[in-house]
Amino acid sequence: MTEYEKMIASQPYDCMAPELDLLRREAARRYRRFNRADEEDEPLAQLKEMVGELAENAFICPPFYCSYGRHISLGVGSFINLGATLLDNAPIRIGAEVMIGPNVQIYTAAHALDADERIQGVETALPVTIEDRVWIGGGAILLPGVTIGRDAVVGAGAVVTRDVPAGARVVGNPARILAPA
Repeated sequence: MTEYEKMIASQPYDCMAPELDLLRREAARRYRRFNRADEEDEPLAQLKEMVGELAENAFICPPFYCSYGRHISLGVGSFINLGATLLDNAPIRIGAEVMIGPNVQIYTAAHALDADERIQGVETALPVTIEDRVWIGGGAILLPGVTIGRDAVVGAGAVVTRDVPAGARVVGNPARILAPA
């Protein structure tokens, strides 16, 4: 298997492999172009070129940063505000009518905890799924492998380390479910 194939299959891979570096450089060229776009229609065309799937009425505000872009899918009517960073080494699936606040970070890649492995570039990527009608507050961070259930709310600045059930409201670091009022 290539390092790319290992990455997509959520197997340990060498994050410093030249094949992955080339793909990241291409993604960086695309998001830099997108971030500098100044015409109304130009950013949307560049966004469609950059991300894997962009549904009707979905949009990402510049500036925007990603690892590859091609592993991001954004559902109908979803919106990502300014300054988002989506490290899409594994798929990031964002459902319909999702609102993501400014400066949100979504990570799919996790470096090895063992220092020797980490120095060698060993990494594993796990998908992140955000189901329909979710709201993620500004500055929140979603870690590899989490799923945010339908209609959930992630409070501003929360660090989500595990799955969030449908309809739940979570806050804090690490994120925890708010007690019912």
